[in-house]
Amino acid sequence: MALKPWTEVRCLPPRKKQSYGKITGIVAALFILVLLLFNATYEIKEQEQAVLITLGSPQAVTEPGLHFKIPFIQHVRKVNTTIQGLTIGYMTNTSESVEDESLMITSDFNFIDVDFYVEYRYSDPVKAMYASRNPLEILKNISQSCIRTVIGSYPVDDVLTTGKNEIQAAIKEMILERLEDHDIGVQLVNITIQDSEPPTTAVMEAFKAVETAKQGKETALNNANKYRNEQLPSAQARADGIIKDAEAQKTERINEATAQVARFNAMYAEYIKNPAITKQRMFYETMEEVLPDLKVLIDSGNGNVQTFYPLESFTGNNDSDNRQEPPVTDDELSE
Repeated sequence: MALKPWTEVRCLPPRKKQSYGKITGIVAALFILVLLLFNATYEIKEQEQAVLITLGSPQAVTEPGLHFKIPFIQHVRKVNTTIQGLTIGYMTNTSESVEDESLMITSDFNFIDVDFYVEYRYSDPVKAMYASRNPLEILKNISQSCIRTVIGSYPVDDVLTTGKNEIQAAIKEMILERLEDHDIGVQLVNITIQDSEPPTTAVMEAFKAVETAKQGKETALNNANKYRNEQLPSAQARADGIIKDAEAQKTERINEATAQVARFNAMYAEYIKNPAITKQRMFYETMEEVLPDLKVLIDSGNGNVQTFYPLESFTGNNDSDNRQEPPVTDDELSE
């Protein structure tokens, strides 16, 4: 009868250990399950792409949203595809000049400091991660090489003033060609000149004076063009008036010459019919035109000089409408 209680005491501890083991196993299974669930999904946001790596084999995933992967077998690396930028010639945070990058030489052998800002984006995430170790460093080196090549082909005046747009376009075209050859998954969006100035204060002041002179030249040209535009209409009006007057005089002279030709032809026709009478008539007509403008002095030989004027009575112009008084002599005038 005493063996039964002892047997019961010996059997209770194994049951208690078995319950604790089951609970621990369930907790561990749940933890592993949760870990696997969290490691089996990933999310791609807008303006973002991912590279899914399966046992070392990359694959691009471009669609935004929630995606699944095999835990511990597949890995994901994300790439920002928005437009980003890097600086050449100065520090991004402090804007301090980096002389090794900014100092360049122009085609006319002048030194100049030029700062650039390069805008880029990742066009192919797989190539951006696996085609090179550091694609941004490659982009920066290519940009610096193209910048120095182009700047070296322009004079310093163009780099400082009027040639910036042309220089930027030439640099961008050259960078795009070289990036296409390297194919590193990075695309150039734009490159701009942030600042350009001579390296020393004295040279800087000289170039500022040149720029001021150029601006003065432009101002003078604009004022001259304004004055020209103001004067052209009045000058054109005067020219038109002169041309019209000349045309009127031309017409008048032509009409007059035509009348004289007609008169001469008529007179010549009369002359053919009767030359003697025509000559006499021409003589009298000429005298009518000449004698009224003359003063005639008559000397009698004894020192007595008589002056007759006007001489209209000699011309035969004694019409009733133009009747004149008889000629008056000097003696009558003295009386």
